[in-house]
Amino acid sequence: MLALSDVSFAYPGGRQALAGLSLRLGAGIVGLLGPNGAGKSTLMRMLATLNRPTQGSILWRGRDIAREPEALRHELGYLPQEFGVYPAQTAREFLRYLAAVKGLPHASIASRVDECIEMVGLVAGRDRPIGSFSGGMRQRVGIAQALLNDPALLIVDEPTVGLDPGERQRFRNLLTELAGKRLIMLSTHIVSDVEAIATDLVVMQKGRLRFAGSPQELLRAAIGKVWDWTVPEHALEGVRASYRVCNALRRADCIQLRVVSEQQPHGDAVPALPGLEEAYMVALAHEA
Repeated sequence: MLALSDVSFAYPGGRQALAGLSLRLGAGIVGLLGPNGAGKSTLMRMLATLNRPTQGSILWRGRDIAREPEALRHELGYLPQEFGVYPAQTAREFLRYLAAVKGLPHASIASRVDECIEMVGLVAGRDRPIGSFSGGMRQRVGIAQALLNDPALLIVDEPTVGLDPGERQRFRNLLTELAGKRLIMLSTHIVSDVEAIATDLVVMQKGRLRFAGSPQELLRAAIGKVWDWTVPEHALEGVRASYRVCNALRRADCIQLRVVSEQQPHGDAVPALPGLEEAYMVALAHEA
């Protein structure tokens, strides 16, 4: 449904935020991964028709969204990284207001708002002021407003920043429930946010595409490039200076390391089965 062809974006001062990005995406949950500054939010804003590519094209159902943004907007739900609310309004009041702004038929607004509130699990708090909500509840309001028009494309940008582990888990479960015939794009720099729910992964670094495919393909690409290595404590600083260390576990008289390296870093290092976070670091380290 969504096709990007050689998409680039440069800011007026000349700084390149994206360069030569090409992707084809269908229904499912796509995890967009990358460190801060990778260009994820810039891409999200272009997909939400807020920015236009300076080069290339983005097609939704075969139509260029830069030339025909309305072709996508009526099928789009968007939760930006910074989502503002009116704290004195209740969740129901706020969502009814946004439904009117989005142009939903007046006769259906009340019922659609109640449907979305139920979908995101906010029934018990729907008549409380949003200012009294936890971070997780506010994110549920954000998802509810993005669902008001029953979008075919749902974009959520860094949605779990500031949430505690329990709220993050509930948010991931909610996205899984919403997937199906819908394309959900979840932008994050936290691998665990997409590990259990993503059907596809896109890894970006410094505005460029580093990987696109399934989580299983990313894991396979990392086999033979992750190592278990036990070193004395005094050697840790030197290892960090020479290799990318994924994890360090202190023992009584040594440090157990997980290291990313194309070659065996030391005779004592043994191959390890990579996890998704380590596979992600392999994708970034290979290009770096």
